[in-house]
Parts: sequence; C-alpha cells; structure tokens
Amino acid sequence: MDFFIFLFFFVVSFFTLLAIFICVKIVIYTYAYFFWGAIYVKTTDEKTNKILELLEIKFGQKTADLGAGDGRLVIAMAKKGAIAYGYEINPFLVYIGKRRIRDSKLNKTAFMHCKNLWHEDVGDFDAIVVYGMKHMMGPLERKLDKELKPGAKVVLNYFIFPNWQPVKSEGDVHLYVKPSLDKPV
Repeated sequence: MDFFIFLFFFVVSFFTLLAIFICVKIVIYTYAYFFWGAIYVKTTDEKTNKILELLEIKFGQKTADLGAGDGRLVIAMAKKGAIAYGYEINPFLVYIGKRRIRDSKLNKTAFMHCKNLWHEDVGDFDAIVVYGMKHMMGPLERKLDKELKPGAKVVLNYFIFPNWQPVKSEGDVHLYVKPSLDKPV
C-alpha cells in the first residue's frame, strides 16, 4: 500500500512540475515576443542580394527595413545609394546595427531606430523591406495600404500578404507595388 501512495504522489508531483515548467515557458516566450517583437532571423547574403535586385534602388530613395534586426539590410540599401532607415524593437540589435553602420562609415545615409513598427508612419518611404511573421502580414498589409504612397515598393522575405498580389517573386522573396488610388488591390 505504501508503494502505491508513493507512486501516486510521485506521478502527481511529476505532472505538477511539468505543468509549472510549461506555464513558465509560455509566459517567458509570450513576454519576450510582446516586449522584443518577433524572433531575430539573419537574412542570408543570397536573400539580401535578391531583395536589393527586386527593389531596384535609385540614388536618394528613402527606404526602410521594418524589423531591421542587426541592420544588415539597412547597410546594404545605403550602399546602393538609398537613405535607409531601420526600425527594430530589440535595443540590443539596434545597438549592433548602429555600431555596424558606424563601422561602415554610412552615418549620413543609414539610420537605426529602436521603435515599434506599428507606431511609425511609413508614408514617406519609397520602399519597405519586411521579414516578418505570418500572423502579422494581414495587419501589416492594412497599415501599408493606408500609409504608403501609390507606387511604393514592398519586398517581403518568405511570408506574403493575404490580399495584395506580388508583381514579381524570386523564390520566397516577393515584390509588391502599392496600387494607385484608382486601381483595385
């Protein structure tokens, strides 16, 4: 009988600890997601080149990378002649991006900001780059539809918009152009 009582308490304790562990993990990941934003995934050099090719950056164009991570795309766009801005919510990554911009001597054409992309007006930009998450594509599409000027380019890395149709795709890198006001999406 003592063995069954021991076994019962062992099983209950095990599953209680497992439940606590899972709950703590969920809370940590949820907190990290809402505080820091989406997870950071480095954009490969191959994808960076595809993005730049699709953007066809002209000298002096104003570009933005929403969720800029360590600033590698901001630097690449600035090297192509753009006035490039990066918006990243993670202050550690912003620090790295600013340091990389300084080391590249692009301080006059590349800028990193520790800001939430949802709180920024992107209406002045000629081109936007996003490597977001699937769940944010619908709200982001609506935001850009409201704020971007007609003809502005948007390049999405991997995930796609639910309603806009890409004008060109290379693998899983997709180019969109904000439709003019008189044309449907």
